[in-house]
Formats: sequence, C-alpha cells, structure tokens
Amino acid sequence: QVQLVESGGGLVQAGGSLRLSCAASGRTLSSYAMGWFRQAPGKEREFVAAISWSGSSTYYADSVKGRFTISRNNAKNTVYLQMNSLKPEDTAVYYCAADSRGLGSDLSYKYEYWGQGTQVTVSS
Repeated sequence: QVQLVESGGGLVQAGGSLRLSCAASGRTLSSYAMGWFRQAPGKEREFVAAISWSGSSTYYADSVKGRFTISRNNAKNTVYLQMNSLKPEDTAVYYCAADSRGLGSDLSYKYEYWGQGTQVTVSS
C-alpha cells in the first residue's frame, strides 16, 4: 500500500510560481510512474503531467507545457511539480498519483494510488 500526501498549494497571483510536493510512505516509489492531475470546480479531473519511474521520460498536458515541470527524487520518495507563469485557469485541486507499471500515462484509471489533493488558487 502506498500513501501519498501533497503539499505546497496556496494562493498566488497570476504570473507567480508554486512548487507542489508529493511525499510517499508505505512503499518506495522508485519503481512507480507518478502523475499530477487537477480538478477545477464543476469540471472533470484532468491530466497535468507524468514522469516515468526513472525520471527519463516526462509528459505534459498542452495547457501546461513550457510552464510546469515534473521531477522526482527517488531517494526522498518525493515527486515535485514546479509551476511557473501561473494563470487563473490553473486554479484547481491538484492530486498526485502512482502507477505501478512505471511508464507514465495521461489516463487516470491507470494509477492505483492517489493523494488527497492540495488546493491551488491563482488570482487575476
């Protein structure tokens, strides 16, 4: 069993930056692909970014490409999402998720473990 806990969310002005962290416990994440998803009020959960188990492959939604960076530190059992040039439309609850297949995917159903989420609010 893997427990995931997100942190780093908050309120930021448009154009600002935040760094989200996702810390795991219960099992090492080194063999898991990790993903970040988000859900805005009244909308479905959507893919944001993913990283393979080794960190050699990363994937991004078109809406965040060039602004967000996903990374991981397997020694610390932690995954990060650096978010720059934030826009009001980035406002959402952000979730991290773990996929034991290790490859990374934009499909939420492929992730077995999910965190509780952290709120990101971007003001205009």
